[in-house]
Amino acid sequence: MGTTADRGREVRQRLLKAAAELIAERGWTAVSTRVLAERAGVASGVVHYHFSSVQALLAEAALTVMRGLLEQAGAGLEGARTPDEALGMMVGFLEDYDGRDPTSLLFAETYLAAGRDEELRRSLGEIVIEFRRQFAGRLAEHKVASPEATAAVLAAAIDGIMLHRALLPGPDAADLTAVLRRLVAPTEFAREDREIS
Repeated sequence: MGTTADRGREVRQRLLKAAAELIAERGWTAVSTRVLAERAGVASGVVHYHFSSVQALLAEAALTVMRGLLEQAGAGLEGARTPDEALGMMVGFLEDYDGRDPTSLLFAETYLAAGRDEELRRSLGEIVIEFRRQFAGRLAEHKVASPEATAAVLAAAIDGIMLHRALLPGPDAADLTAVLRRLVAPTEFAREDREIS
């Protein structure tokens, strides 16, 4: 048998898992203490023992999922040897989400909730900034022009494609890669492109 602290951590993890699932299934505003407790298999009072509010629990659950994805993307970017590989990794990563899957829905709900919650907005902004920083660092190493601005545009494009997929399919990976590849061309290739046109 585990210690009281171990049991507390296990209950906390169950609550976070339940919250992430429920955000995707029901939407941020439809998750209540009772529903969370039922899903996690605990008494309602346990929710408020571990978290100051349902909103705090939902925020931590969503941000935990998002940070996990950031770590995966960061590891993929670290291994990219060229801008094309970095872009291919990002597009490939996006292929795992069709816009209606639980992760896509959690992202959409969290972005929406952040518009009404200053603390969530700040925390989510930190995640976006960290992703942009990592991406810009890799782009700079590969001599991509304006790496910070390019990383910001690519991050927004990836988020936008993910959100649009909930409404309609496409673009496919090949078309998306062809369009985004222009943004990550190393400086000398970008200059040649401008001179040709």
